[in-house]
Amino acid sequence: MSLLDNLLNNALYLPRPMRIGVDIMGGDFAPEAVLFGALSAKKELPFDVELLLIGDTVKASEILTQHNISPQEFEFYFASESIEMEDHPLKAFTAKKDSSIVRGFELLKSGKIDAFASAGNTGAMMVGVMTMIHPAKGIIRPCLAIQIPRITGNPGIILDVGLNPDAKPEVLYQYGLLGSIYAKNLFNIKNPKIGLLNIGGEDSKGNLAAKAAFQLMKKSTQFNFIGNVEGNEIFNTEKSDVIVCDGFAGNIVLKEAEAFYNLLKQREITDDFFERFNFENSGGTPILGINSNVIIAHGHSTPTAIKNMILKTRDFVNVNLPEKIIETLNHE
Repeated sequence: MSLLDNLLNNALYLPRPMRIGVDIMGGDFAPEAVLFGALSAKKELPFDVELLLIGDTVKASEILTQHNISPQEFEFYFASESIEMEDHPLKAFTAKKDSSIVRGFELLKSGKIDAFASAGNTGAMMVGVMTMIHPAKGIIRPCLAIQIPRITGNPGIILDVGLNPDAKPEVLYQYGLLGSIYAKNLFNIKNPKIGLLNIGGEDSKGNLAAKAAFQLMKKSTQFNFIGNVEGNEIFNTEKSDVIVCDGFAGNIVLKEAEAFYNLLKQREITDDFFERFNFENSGGTPILGINSNVIIAHGHSTPTAIKNMILKTRDFVNVNLPEKIIETLNHE
């Protein structure tokens, strides 16, 4: 066999590059922030990770050219429309068939990209998840999980932070399972400690949903439930690795953390720990409990935030989180 034949045969077994689809029309500072964030991310990504930028190719090329950047730096997928932040999610997703978000989900569903990331309309992203990607079999409601800093140094996870303001006890139970799988695979924690956010540490504390969820979770053999976690234990202890709550409480915790960070910046107080509350550093958060990789970023994302969103997306794809969740559910 010739050298050429050997090279051709070996090429057949090379793994396909990871492809990340990025919505360049999503976010308050799009498309500029997304383009420059993607450019920064590309410099840090390995050669086997490709970016596919989805949106108005003409506008993107004009912006890049104005900054002496060749549009050939990227592969583009043209979409003539964009779903704006003020658009009604379902109506816009249905009406704007050539929007960057709809096209992104079509590419993800067809397997042409391995993940789809956007800082655009969160509601429209959820419509795409529920109608095109779908929750994993057995999952009642997907959720958003974010990484939180703790004073001890090791990161934690809190979920849900906004998708489901009203979560039933059985949904909160599933969040515990999803959070456990997330912590095992992202942070390599063998037996993650799962806590339930509550107004007191006692078993009898909380509203009706929290009380019922506590009873379900304490009987679980699927994850390591350690009991209730109070609000003053979120950032300053490692009582739990994962904190479970409904999207109403979780979103308040998230927004308050952002508010305190902004207050410190306004008062020109610099602290390494509180710098970890800067959403730009976290980039984006995955939707857990679905059949593929979808990452949502803050609507105010800057180029730094977009860069970190893309780098985080690469990490999520690498650990095959949707597959791990599906495998766990199938073995129960």
